[in-house]
Amino acid sequence: MTLADTKTRCPGLYCGRQFTGSINGSIAWNEVPCGACPRGYRVNIMSEYSQCMACENNPSTYDWLYLGFMSMLPLILHWFFIDLAAKERCFTKGEIIVHLSAFFEVLISATITLLIYEPYWSLQIHSCTVNRLSDWYTLFHNPTPNYEKKLYCTQEAVYPLQTMVLVFYLLCIVLMMLVRPTLNAYFLKKGKMAVYSALYFIPILALFHTIIGGLIYYAFPYLSIIISMISNAAHFSMKLDQSMKSLFLTSITETKNCIIIVGHWLILAYGIMSLTASNVILLVMVPLPALFYIFTVKFTDPSGYRDRDDRNH
Repeated sequence: MTLADTKTRCPGLYCGRQFTGSINGSIAWNEVPCGACPRGYRVNIMSEYSQCMACENNPSTYDWLYLGFMSMLPLILHWFFIDLAAKERCFTKGEIIVHLSAFFEVLISATITLLIYEPYWSLQIHSCTVNRLSDWYTLFHNPTPNYEKKLYCTQEAVYPLQTMVLVFYLLCIVLMMLVRPTLNAYFLKKGKMAVYSALYFIPILALFHTIIGGLIYYAFPYLSIIISMISNAAHFSMKLDQSMKSLFLTSITETKNCIIIVGHWLILAYGIMSLTASNVILLVMVPLPALFYIFTVKFTDPSGYRDRDDRNH
């Protein structure tokens, strides 16, 4: 960077100048103070004068997959707590209705969120390109020119990936409170516990997104794979009969059990596709965790070790 550049460019990664009128020449630009770009704008690092430019890019495929992952989290937790509250071996009519309600609550919340972001009333959005992890944490990158007064340039450099997820979570709570209590009263009285749980886990998800949203952005494919494998093992481990034959038969004959396993597979497939979208052949590995558990359960079932100890004594 030359001496002339230091006089015209703003310090730091995220400080810029906003075009407010007919500005021509470097002298006029130098008179515009450096600061945070307005919402929906981001500093153009290639600009000679650190001009704030409107975010008009289309989200990348990876960005859409990230938003899809953040949308799946409340839906998965909704279904988990509804199932936990119902405590039924098989799906009942009331439980199915409440499960469908949770799905449409999340779907409608996601649709409304897309519609209220530019371009308005469209399922497309304009966004800024995510270049580095620090783009999510501009708060920690406010420069101090000449070690004097700090220049505050905190902004949403990843617009709108941060705020739209928070708006989505808010809409999820609002729609749930409008719809679910009535459905629970008529179809699943035990379902109120799932509503209480959602009033806790949705704010927790929002807090996690606010604090570690950038880390989740880069790690969500791995998180999808880990969540799928852990939930798959936990599901099978809760079965009373841990024999290979019983686990295999219940996986293909019990409707509820089969749907849960397929749900685990879809999450695992989502993580694999997020990592290697071009290598579809890897999707053949999706059933492997379930099959691995079923075929190796006889080597890990604690009852087998207890029986062996009893015989030794």
